[in-house]
Amino acid sequence: MLIQTLQLILALSLLVFVHELGHFGFARLFHVRVNKFYLFFNWKFAIVRFKKINGKWQVRWFAPNQPTEEPAIDENGEPKLNAKGKPIMVPIDPEKLPDNDWRRYPEATEWGIGWIPLGGYCSIDGMVDETTDSGQLATEPKPWEYRAQPAWKRLFIITGGVLMNFITAFVIYTAILGYYGKDELPVQNAYLGFDYCQTAQDNGFRNGDIIIAIDNDTVKYAPEVTERIIIDGRRNILLRRHGRDTTIVLPEDFSQQIIAAEESRFFTLRIPFVIDQISSHSPAEKAGLQAGDSIIGLNGHEAVAFSDIAQALDTLAGQTATITYVRQGDTRTDSIVIGDDGKIGVMLRDNTPYFKTEHTEYGFFAAIPAGWNLMTDVLGNYVKQLRFVFTKEGAKSLGGFGTIGSLFPSTWDWATFWSMCAFLSVILAFMNILPIPVLDGGYVLFLLFEMITGRKPSDKVMDILLNIGFFLLLALLIVANGNDLIRWLFK
Repeated sequence: MLIQTLQLILALSLLVFVHELGHFGFARLFHVRVNKFYLFFNWKFAIVRFKKINGKWQVRWFAPNQPTEEPAIDENGEPKLNAKGKPIMVPIDPEKLPDNDWRRYPEATEWGIGWIPLGGYCSIDGMVDETTDSGQLATEPKPWEYRAQPAWKRLFIITGGVLMNFITAFVIYTAILGYYGKDELPVQNAYLGFDYCQTAQDNGFRNGDIIIAIDNDTVKYAPEVTERIIIDGRRNILLRRHGRDTTIVLPEDFSQQIIAAEESRFFTLRIPFVIDQISSHSPAEKAGLQAGDSIIGLNGHEAVAFSDIAQALDTLAGQTATITYVRQGDTRTDSIVIGDDGKIGVMLRDNTPYFKTEHTEYGFFAAIPAGWNLMTDVLGNYVKQLRFVFTKEGAKSLGGFGTIGSLFPSTWDWATFWSMCAFLSVILAFMNILPIPVLDGGYVLFLLFEMITGRKPSDKVMDILLNIGFFLLLALLIVANGNDLIRWLFK
């Protein structure tokens, strides 16, 4: 769990940094000031902050946040109030501050790392967002402010984060394919077949089945099965079962059944029970089993796949059983006293040598289009799955940080980590471009309205819509993470 948490924090930190860097890059390209750029949130104080002043970098550790605004004063020396009766805040005049005060140099960006690891932000000067009171922008726009820029420049600044996340996913996928290549197992080479989730078995699948075709389209690799059945909703399945072909027709709501049952996987590869290591003083050692032995039966019943043997061992916990295994081509039979926990104290050998996979190598130029195709396929499948969110089963299946963290392996693997980073980068990009106020897509919607009508939405309207969007997003986070908490407490 600790390794999964560390991978999640590292991945999200990287992707948030890249996203905000996209906003920052376009802002600086158009000479718009960026007040602050922070990884993680710095409520009250930051772990570290640094700023380049007069050509030299200055660093401060654990320094408290300082206000950048003060109440506006009218001609009578009284604070000016907005429509809500709150003081109108205006930027502090830098000229009034001492030379060692960082606020005296607003043209330089303050960089920092906060202490709340839930994202980060890029504060662009003159931009109304969910944390800004529209009254704070009551002064005339300055040339270096976001609001002073033409709509097309603001559009690039807003979409810069999404663009960078798509580019990041594309680069990572390209690098993975270029460095590791791609290994795929044709379903026909899975000679033991697959184990299916309970919902699939309730609808006609049997453990050991090999899916040959779906709606008359031949299936070559396992990922195609999940895509066509669960995501696309195809129903006519041609199976090979015990050497014979048979057909099943799935119900229209099969995908919803899978989601409602919270099945973690539709199917898994059946692997042989080949021993790799044996624990000292274990039932396997006492029975004389050795590394390399392949168990093929218990009590006279044939059982080749690990899942079948593990299930049989569990039912025979604490009993003496007859075990059949193959050693260097010879079939042998011995008795074994199975542990009370239904285990015999062995670790399995990696299943890679037992299945013929197809490996594809990619040169530099070949990896580029392959990386692009992989990214667009991931995006397309994710968009297709969104329709499930609007069903009762889909709403219950929403997950937050806990669900995302569980996608990472419990042991550190760089190939899987980078693959997950690319996947999450695609999701972050797509979710941010949705036309919801407070997300980048909401700002794009405002800008398109301005470009079409020739006039900006009023600051008041922006303030209201951004607050609505903020609370909708907060509600979604509460529901998603609440589902995680319920699953953790009651399952």
